[in-house]
Amino acid sequence: MNPRGYAQAYRNTAIDTAPEPAPAQKVALLLAGTIERLHHADALIGSHEYAAKAESISSALTIVQTLRHSLDHEAGGQLAERLAAIYDYVALRMVEANAHNDRAPLQEVIQLLQPLAGAWASLPQTETNTAGANSG
Repeated sequence: MNPRGYAQAYRNTAIDTAPEPAPAQKVALLLAGTIERLHHADALIGSHEYAAKAESISSALTIVQTLRHSLDHEAGGQLAERLAAIYDYVALRMVEANAHNDRAPLQEVIQLLQPLAGAWASLPQTETNTAGANSG
């Protein structure tokens, strides 16, 4: 096997043996990815790169919709309802930002999601959590 083959085998093994993140950690990572995409979209509006901006917002919106649909309303009760309302609101604001090339809604969404991402990241990293969501 050549050196590249060894390197690829090592990467594959590292990926295959990496521990599965806990549900709260998955949500924190997804929210962080959403925030990253929104920062990128904000910068793209500033540089008038509207097609790339639309892609970044679309990607962020897909993540938020996935989180919204993963909520367990039965187990989560009021918390799941509140998270659903937040996800619905930020999705609406992202659509508005995209339609009007407006940075203000993106900045608002970032400000709303940052503490939420921090809260998910601060939860104990166990395989099960009772925070009211399957993964969202």
